[in-house]
Amino acid sequence: MTPSEIKTVLEAALLATQRPIGIAELRRLFEDEVGADTLRRLLDELRETWKERGVELATLATGWRFHTRPAMQAYLDRLSPEKPPKYSRAVLETLAIIAYRQPVTRGDIEDIRGVVVSPNVIKALEDRGWIDVVGHRETPGRPGLYGTTRKFLDDLGLRSLQELPPLEEIASNLENKLPALAAPASDDAEQGGGQAPRGEVAGDGGAIIDVREVGEAPVAPASTEGDASRESDTTVEVRVT
Repeated sequence: MTPSEIKTVLEAALLATQRPIGIAELRRLFEDEVGADTLRRLLDELRETWKERGVELATLATGWRFHTRPAMQAYLDRLSPEKPPKYSRAVLETLAIIAYRQPVTRGDIEDIRGVVVSPNVIKALEDRGWIDVVGHRETPGRPGLYGTTRKFLDDLGLRSLQELPPLEEIASNLENKLPALAAPASDDAEQGGGQAPRGEVAGDGGAIIDVREVGEAPVAPASTEGDASRESDTTVEVRVT
């Protein structure tokens, strides 16, 4: 096959799927007759070809994938008025802590946030495939250590943790890069076990938080007064695309 023919096959395969495809899997398209280095070079050329278009070819943690450029999202939203999933401040703060401080235990997260972390918050992130137990701390009880997954990097459009933006920019990145899930996993309310409607996540104290609006998701400092066993009533609204 000529390089042009190989690029045509690569283009078709990548456009036909929404998930990232790694080099090893792409080699199967050619029965392993095309080397990995050759594929990477041709993929780079293909990426350059699509550089000025509304869709771009990106390298992610688990492989290569075509996706729309963030600048196009405002136009695409006009075709898909369906509301994206909604996340509570507790979920976003917990995700930020794990992403920037990993590996961390649930106790570490509680120390940073100053409140007890509901099991439903951890479950919500695990159900999304964004965090997982990556080990255990050698202390009494051997608590699990949480870290982010390669799927988290894929959804954020990153290749590695080294590409994570500064912490103060995390809200903007959640807004612009995390994809809306067509069928988000159900998340129980953090207190009382109530269930949020489809596409929504119950916020602190059971309030439903709309992430259509953009806000900040700062890590809350440890509480110095009041009852640390309750989540703050403050909410954050972050729109994911």
